[in-house]
Amino acid sequence: MEKRRLGKTEMMVSLVGLGGIPLQRVDQEQATQIIKAAHESGINFIDTARAYSVSESLIGNALETLGLREEFYLATKSMHRIYSAMKSEIETSLKNLKTDYIDLYQVHLIKTKKDYDTVMSEEGAYRALLEAKAEGKIRFIGITGHDAKLIEGLTDPEFFDTVQFPYNPVEPQGEPVFRKAVKHDMGTIVMKPVAGGAITDVPSSLKWIKENPDVFLMIPGMDSVEQVIENVRALETPLEEVKRRELEAFAKELGTEFCRRCGYCLPCPMGIDIPTMFLFEGYLKRYNLGEWSRERYSSVENKASACIKCGICETRCPYDLPIIKMMKRVAETFE
Repeated sequence: MEKRRLGKTEMMVSLVGLGGIPLQRVDQEQATQIIKAAHESGINFIDTARAYSVSESLIGNALETLGLREEFYLATKSMHRIYSAMKSEIETSLKNLKTDYIDLYQVHLIKTKKDYDTVMSEEGAYRALLEAKAEGKIRFIGITGHDAKLIEGLTDPEFFDTVQFPYNPVEPQGEPVFRKAVKHDMGTIVMKPVAGGAITDVPSSLKWIKENPDVFLMIPGMDSVEQVIENVRALETPLEEVKRRELEAFAKELGTEFCRRCGYCLPCPMGIDIPTMFLFEGYLKRYNLGEWSRERYSSVENKASACIKCGICETRCPYDLPIIKMMKRVAETFE
């Protein structure tokens, strides 16, 4: 397995890491076998999050059972924005992962400048991360998000060691984010390497991502030993030109109804977070995370059904998506 230096962290990480979100679908025995296979295949990085229900606990139990904690770099993240909540989250992650330290703790899913300002304020979450770092509970601090323009503007090497962003053949908008990060010696992590499951030719998508020298690590979600083996083997050979053309054709075709979460459609006059509506739909239909996605959808105040079909969002979308039609589909799916 090829290893790349994760920026100034100096961690030499396997090009493919284990994305922990789909582990919610498996039991403890399966999770343990997946992590064992990952280790045997040369993977040395695992990414999870507090928001991924039991994922942290499954990983922690597996590493303890296998005695492999020191063989992996562990990364997790939290969406809490204030000091006290983040401080508590870090302790919960340490307990769940059954470890004394976490290699990378990330501020999860920064969606607005207001979000960021809250995190960086005197009583914000960043102070809790700094304290945990000083105490040896975490080693490095990262930031993640889906809005390329926003995250590119917030990619500050003074505060963060890594940046995590979606990137794949149908969502290439993260390239400027990664270029800027690399310029400042920050580590770059690709999430959604198969567009949340939209790309079915997983090996070709991973090969395509590998070609970008500004990518140091990609974390496809895996919920079976077979997926681990397939993902690792995919990078043993280069992307064939015929496969490249197929990916390009697929990206063009998918453009008719695939949200790339660029955020240009916002703000919605009804307060709907449009990209998040489609994200929940993807988790339900492509990741098969039914209960998890429904819980998150139900917790949102302004749901897809609040759409008044004003069409403002459609005039802003650079991909000319039929957002009104897609919003109706989301409402019918969840409500």
